[in-house]
Amino acid sequence: MKKIILDGAIGTTLWEIAASHGAEKVPVWRYNIEHPEFVAEITKKYIDAGADYVQANTFGANRPAVERSSKYDVRDVVSEALRIAKETAKGHDVKITASFGPLMQMLEPYGDLEEEECGDIYEEVFAAAMPWKPDAIFLETFIDLEMMRVAAERAVKFGVPVFCSMSFEKVGKTMFGNSVSDVIETLEPLGISAIGLNCSLGPDAAVPVIKEFSEKTSLPLFFKPNAGLPISKGGGKEESAIGPEEFAEALSPAFPYVTYIGGCCGSNWQYVEAIRAKLAEKGY
Repeated sequence: MKKIILDGAIGTTLWEIAASHGAEKVPVWRYNIEHPEFVAEITKKYIDAGADYVQANTFGANRPAVERSSKYDVRDVVSEALRIAKETAKGHDVKITASFGPLMQMLEPYGDLEEEECGDIYEEVFAAAMPWKPDAIFLETFIDLEMMRVAAERAVKFGVPVFCSMSFEKVGKTMFGNSVSDVIETLEPLGISAIGLNCSLGPDAAVPVIKEFSEKTSLPLFFKPNAGLPISKGGGKEESAIGPEEFAEALSPAFPYVTYIGGCCGSNWQYVEAIRAKLAEKGY
């Protein structure tokens, strides 16, 4: 099975880049407008590290979030993210994706957000990305399967591959109590292109969950665990709990059954390099 290497974290890595330039830590989607050079830098670093897929900096961009923290138009924020990534990737054999996460509001009956409004919020950002022809839509870090379903139903209408990734707890369920079986039974019929997990867990705890996915679906599997909880190094600096080589080794038990593999929070381009090396070492 061919392995497709994903990138590492966008948010935590962009904050590292911003700090190295003495820039303020803000919601990372603001850098699309305020510091596009930071966004181009992270895209280039992941391309150079050997990632086959690199996300545009769209993850937290949705109308409620953008209106809460800026005076920008969310469509401009998303469009700029795709423009920067696509232009940086010119001449390279790499796919650029639009990545979106969960909304801060909760769907009824847990919150006040109605399903139709939720779908419209997602459809707006998907539509803003489409003029730049993203190679896929990644829906990541969801903990509420109903919100993921609403987003995925809108995403598949745009005719590009849709990858759905939930975040799990150590008990093997999402924070909302959704099991692996629940996730597969709800999302597989929608016509998505890949399914799996990202964030919340480090590789050791995440491997058993993705293995359960492999036993219950024939869809390609998407796997991006965290690099562990950050460790304070003093002076406001933090270091990931798991280094690149250790991280790649801890991922290796999942190599036989995952297709798409990368890192989430705490990982950067060095982790992508380590994953590529480990895959080669293991004969993939």
